Order: sequence, then C-alpha cells, then structure tokens
Amino acid sequence: MNTENTGKKDERNLYLKNEDLNLAVSKYLALLSFAEAHQKGRVLPVIEAQGWVTKEPVFAKISSPYYNASAMDGICVEAMAMVGVDERHPRTLIKGSDFNFVDTGDVIADPYNAVVMIEDVIIKSDNEVSINNPVSLWQNVRPIGEDIVAGELIIPAFHRVRPIDLGALLAGGITEIEVMDKPRVGIIPTGTELVEAGEAMAVGKIIDSNTHMFAGLVKEYGGKARRYQTVQDDYEVIKKAIIKAVDENDVVLISAGSSAGTEDYTRKLIAELGEVVVHGVAIKPGKPVVLGMIQGKPVIGIPGYPVSAYFVFESFVKPVILAFNHQILTEGVTIKAVLSKRLMSSLKYLEFVRMKCGRVNQRFVATPLDRGAGVTMSLVNADGILKIPKNVEGYEAGEEVELILMRPREEIENTLVSIGSHDVLMDIVANIIHQNKELVNLSSAHVGSLGGIMAIKKGECHIAPIHLLDEQTGIYNLSYLKRYLADEGVVLIKGVKRTQGMIIPKGNPKNIQGITDLIRPDISFVNRQRGSGTRVLLDYLLKQKQLDANQILGYSREMNTHMMVASAVASGSCDVGIGVLSAANMMDLDFIPIGDEAYDFVILKENLDDPRVQIFIKVLKSEQFKEALKRLGGYELEQPGEIVKP
Repeated sequence: MNTENTGKKDERNLYLKNEDLNLAVSKYLALLSFAEAHQKGRVLPVIEAQGWVTKEPVFAKISSPYYNASAMDGICVEAMAMVGVDERHPRTLIKGSDFNFVDTGDVIADPYNAVVMIEDVIIKSDNEVSINNPVSLWQNVRPIGEDIVAGELIIPAFHRVRPIDLGALLAGGITEIEVMDKPRVGIIPTGTELVEAGEAMAVGKIIDSNTHMFAGLVKEYGGKARRYQTVQDDYEVIKKAIIKAVDENDVVLISAGSSAGTEDYTRKLIAELGEVVVHGVAIKPGKPVVLGMIQGKPVIGIPGYPVSAYFVFESFVKPVILAFNHQILTEGVTIKAVLSKRLMSSLKYLEFVRMKCGRVNQRFVATPLDRGAGVTMSLVNADGILKIPKNVEGYEAGEEVELILMRPREEIENTLVSIGSHDVLMDIVANIIHQNKELVNLSSAHVGSLGGIMAIKKGECHIAPIHLLDEQTGIYNLSYLKRYLADEGVVLIKGVKRTQGMIIPKGNPKNIQGITDLIRPDISFVNRQRGSGTRVLLDYLLKQKQLDANQILGYSREMNTHMMVASAVASGSCDVGIGVLSAANMMDLDFIPIGDEAYDFVILKENLDDPRVQIFIKVLKSEQFKEALKRLGGYELEQPGEIVKP
C-alpha cells in the first residue's frame, strides 16, 4: 500500500500524467481480477433471468417439438400410400382408414407421416375427401427436435439473457439456470455543496444528479448499484466512506473530488488506501479521472461536471462492468454525416462532441451542441457523439465525419432539421408533434438567422427560422432571401410576430429606461451571438441613436439563446440583455419593449411536400399552438403557416 504523507490536506493535487484513453483502459483492465467474484453465482427461475449473465453453458433437457407435429391445418396421410396421385389421377380418401383431420401442432402418429394442407383438400363429406397433388414423405410435418434437440447447447456461458432466450430455454425444458452475481457497484457522492433533489436550494448548493445517472447506467450495463449518502468534503469522513464501500462492493465510484483543487481528496485517499493506476487521461471532457485499486477492487474517481462524469463512466466504468460479466465492449451504431459548421479542437485531447443530426437531401447533416463540461442538456439533446482524435485540429464545414448514435437511426431518419434563430416556440412545436403522436422529431440547432440562411444555401437543414430586419425598408426577412438565396428556389413559411425588448431584473433596480442606458458605466450587458437577428436589431438601434458599441460594458459577451440571456439577467451576472418577452416571462423578469418583429421560416420549394414539413405547418396552424403561445405571452399570430414567395 502506498503510504504517501496525507498530513497536508490543503496541498493541491498534481496529475501523474495525461494517459492516452485506449492505453489507460487496457492498463487498468489488465490489473483487474474477478476470479473470486466469478466463483459466486445463484440459481434463478428462467422467467426471472432476463438481463443476468449465465455462469455455465445451458443444454436442452428435451427436444422441441417433443413429438412429430403438424406444421399446418389439413389432413394427415401415409405418404407411400399416395404414390401416383396427381391431377389426372386424383384419390378419394376415407376418414379413419386413409386420413385424419389435423390442426397446426397436432401429433402425427403412426401410420401417418405426411400432411396435406387444407387448401389442397377437396372435402366431399364429413368422412370423405379427395386430393389431386402428389404427397412426399414428412411433407408439412415438424419432426422431433426440428427446433431444439435434447442435449443441444441453447446459450453459452457468460451470455446475457435476452427475452428471446427465455423462450428457447423453456422450450428446451429448462426452468432454472445458474447465473453470475451482478457486480455490486458502490457510488459515493462527495461535496459539501450537494443537496438531494427536492430539498431547499440556496446559493452555492448543487443538486446531486450525477450519482443517480451512474446508478441508472450501472443497471443498464448489468450491474447492481448501491448509492451511499452524500459525504462532505472532509478527508477522514471520505476515507471512512471509501473503506466501507470497498468492503461492501466489487467496484467503487467516487463522484467529484478527482481534480486538482485543495479539497479534491480522491487521488490522495486512493493512494493511501491502495494504488493510483492513472490520474489524468487525455480526453475532453473528463480529463481528471482517477483509476485506482484498493484491496484488489477497482475504485474510480469521477469528475463532478455532468458531461465529464458521463464520458468518464462510458470510457472506464462501463468496460469494468462488462469485463466483470465477460461481456464484449462494442462502440455502438455509427453513421457518416456532413458537418454543418467548422469544428476546432485541441491537439492534446481526444474530444467528445455532442451533435444534433438529421437526414437532409439523402445525406445526414450534423451540427455541434454546446461543448461545456457542465451542460447536461447537451447530452439529453444529442443525437450522436463525434470523437475528434488527439493531434487533429478539428474538421471543416462540409467535411464528412463519423458519429456514434445516441438515438435509434430510425428516429434520426424521421427528424425535421431546423437550423437558425432560437425561440422557445420551437420547443412548443416539438412538444405538440410528440403529443399528437406524429412519427416525426424536430431537431433545432441555434446558430442565428444568418447562420440558418447559410445552412439552407448549403442544403444542411429543412427549415431555417429567421428574423432579420432590413435597415433600409424596415421589413423583416424577405430582402435577405433575395440577397442570399435568389438562386436557391426558396419560400417563406409565415410564423409569428413577437416582441423584442430589454430583459431586466424584477423591479428594474438600475432604473433602465431604454437603449441609450446601455452605455452607462454602471450597466453591464449581455449580447446575442453575431449573425443572430437580435444582434442585427440591436446594432440597427445603436446606429439609429448614434451610440458606440465599444462603450457598452459586456457587448462582446455572447449568448446563443434568449433563455440564456434571461438566465444571465436572473442570476445577476448582468443588468440587462436583449431578448423576447416570452423568455422574460418564463424567468419572471421585467421587460422594456423595443419593437415587434417577424419570426418566419425559410424553406426550399422542393421540400414543401415533405411529410415532415407538412406536419410542421399543420402544428403552426393548430389551436394547440395558438393556446400555448397565448400562455407564454409576447406573440401575435398573423396567418401562421402561410407560404410567401420572396
């Protein structure tokens, strides 16, 4: 055991090295021995064995079928007695002496050895029939053991039992099987700041969601999770929790505390109690993972950021659980997709990028989601994962890449891809589509209005939400279609009129009155990203009032959605941002209107008849949509779904 000095609990950890992912996994798995665990096992009724792994091979006790059985409805006959029968030489048969009626599954016993299907039988009376087709030996008869022969292997050792296996086992006369005990995985949440979901929140507190995610993943991959009570950031208290968990489980996961902060004790404790195999792996997110061994058992320190935690689990904990059960690690279903935008990466790490994806014009198109390690919703919304290898700077827009799917391919095939401006109404449309049980998904990527126009031009989406003001005419959207998409054959689907304005804290503590207040030295601002319609509107208003953007504190701070702007204001990280009224209402903030705008959808004419697009238009015209927007506030509907030519 490593007895490194633990007296100075406040000293910062140092990463041992940034191991290559594959090297770290192979090194770690090579140290694991589950010999003792594999000696354990239990006997389960077959009907309760789904998801468990067999300890020994299972052989059939009886044959299936257990007797010669009719394969269909008809009559059973003696094949040799029917020699010479054909259309010119039909044969009349007497019930009881020449044939008997049988149904599918009935026993075929001596002297009968063939079945004529009922469609080929001419029934003359209850006791007399005629046939005029030749009959071969054992025709339409399922022989004994056609499916399973007694003594035949049904499923091998170390096989995870599936629903289809249950039927085969029972058909082979097996009612009980010996299975391996599932690996017991102890999960220790650490962090003084953690609270349970449902408890009162306070500034500085974080809901512990990671360990519940771990428990679900453990179950999914064939383990048995045991989640312990949250442990505060106290060296000795965490130490006792680890010792207890190691004693009671086959694998131990320590959530948070794996990084290099003064209260990140995981590496030190594993070193004190056992051995640190790896600390720091060249992946992003997920770098500060700790792979250790205590009493011959794997103990893994997982970083606290949710996305980092997920990828560390997938990269290290999943292989350990599968190895315990002698299961093979597979990468999953992959597809080739075209990138909708340039994607750069560090040369130092293997990076996992969450992606939205859909099929557009006979090819899959992928758009990256937020890459932050703490953005849980990037996992929820992801259709697939793009791995950018070490020593690769990234990929250019239009380049073909390989995605590991996180949803069934069929779902992605049936996805309506929207790339462009953000509005919460897109979530409302997606929800109504789901409520109406339409076989369509709506995927929205937020890159701004101009980004949406470029996505249409490059054939990377079906629709592009836009709200772009023409400074010369004061008209929204149409001039941009003429300017950028004149040769593309596009039309505009009318959407909504929505209210843009200044989102401010409740009560307006800084007494903000209008756009001119943005240059006040005591006002901090948050902006939308370049290319967004909101940014175009702001710049137009600044130009109108001859205000210098360089005087605005926070003008260069950008957010990708209206909800992110509202959240920034609500959190107090800024005094004001520009966004739509619905976002302010959802965050219970005050609002100063600065104008109404048209939020519409660009589409290629050739895609108008696409069933996915037609469902989208139907929702825009629906009462459900109208009522949902009415509840949000800040919208007017003027012939939504109407097609307008530029």
